[in-house]
Amino acid sequence: MRRAARDMADVRIVWRGGETTDMKVMLPVNALDALPRHAEMEARVLELARTGIDDGEIARRLTAEGHRSPSRNHVLQSTVRGIRLRHRLKSPPKCTRWPKIPGRLTVTEVAARLGVSTNWVNGRIRRGVIHTGRDEASGRHTFPDTDTAMEALRSLQSGTIKRLDLTPHHYEQEGH
Repeated sequence: MRRAARDMADVRIVWRGGETTDMKVMLPVNALDALPRHAEMEARVLELARTGIDDGEIARRLTAEGHRSPSRNHVLQSTVRGIRLRHRLKSPPKCTRWPKIPGRLTVTEVAARLGVSTNWVNGRIRRGVIHTGRDEASGRHTFPDTDTAMEALRSLQSGTIKRLDLTPHHYEQEGH
């Protein structure tokens, strides 16, 4: 065995009978900048992070491109995160827990459109002032994404109606 570089050793195995096998073995190093391609890897991390790709996917891509972390033969997600944070790049926002339902609005989306807090909407749902449908998969309250429903909610907000039923296929408003 002979050390060829800081992170690599040349190994020659001499087998019984005289045959030999030569190979290169990657050695662990104590720092990222001790890797021969660290500048290239850092530039690639920054390039991919700026496009919004998450750390796990960046690590997989870099490993496929032949890069590695100092102590492993593959790129660790923590190595990518460290490079990204050193350059003050925030991680991309994660997907929400539940996907968007076409044609329906969530409590948060309704509150944002009305300019009120989610507590205002949830409080009226709890007290039975607003009746809505629930998504079967998540159990969350959903509202129709229509102009009619938003106008009815604005009427409730302004006080011109006191109850509102927005369950699927049932739009009922009770006035003063």
